[in-house]
Amino acid sequence: MNDNGLKFLEIAADGERRVLAVRARPGAAPGLFFLPGYKSDMKGTKAAALAHWAERTGRACVRFDYSGHGESGGTFTDGTIGRWLADGLAVFDACCRGPQIVVGSSMGGWLALLMVRALRARGPTSPASAAGLVLVAPAVDFTEELMWKRFSPAIKRELEEKGVWLRPSDYSSEPYPITRRLIEEGRKHLLLGGMIETGCPVRVLQGVADADVPWRHTVELVSRLASDDVVLTLVKDGDHRLSRPEDIERLAAAVAEFQ
Repeated sequence: MNDNGLKFLEIAADGERRVLAVRARPGAAPGLFFLPGYKSDMKGTKAAALAHWAERTGRACVRFDYSGHGESGGTFTDGTIGRWLADGLAVFDACCRGPQIVVGSSMGGWLALLMVRALRARGPTSPASAAGLVLVAPAVDFTEELMWKRFSPAIKRELEEKGVWLRPSDYSSEPYPITRRLIEEGRKHLLLGGMIETGCPVRVLQGVADADVPWRHTVELVSRLASDDVVLTLVKDGDHRLSRPEDIERLAAAVAEFQ
């Protein structure tokens, strides 16, 4: 580990070994565990803000980069939902102890729900558990509902023939490569076809002006959450990132509910 808290965790998953970049600080429970979005990383505004909040309040905090993202090893186009889920579970097992508030942004919101399902399937044997979920613009089932079903016939044909489509991005000068493997593998992890059991309270923040994850998509997700303790906050002028100072305050307030 170096002086800024960065360490590298070697994991074995999916029949291979890969190296993930992790920043973890000790502190009181419940700790925070942050899952970034697609093509995002642990240096993003929300991840850094939560780390600073945890430091100020004395709470434990773990954040990391998926394989092919940020400071982790691997190639982005090798990534799938299952692969990044395995990354998250490996870091959670290695770095977290006791109750955790799992915070997922965009794709991280989908992965947070999948992680909780996997942890519940294990039973009470894990060294760490999810005591609450905070989801920010959760892109649940996005590979199918927000990508494949909305793609034009030309884009679908390019994916089928070339295996990849370069999607222009509002957040980067470089396009985002969308692979056929990402779409097809994502179908193994779809959640919106039935009720979703979390076993813990859920707080959801969603921008009404979000062009990437429409607010109605998040309302559909909330209707699928079986827990009674679910609160959805709609931010009328909020975009997908929800990274403005007032948005960060809302995020910190949602996390602070869990003591």
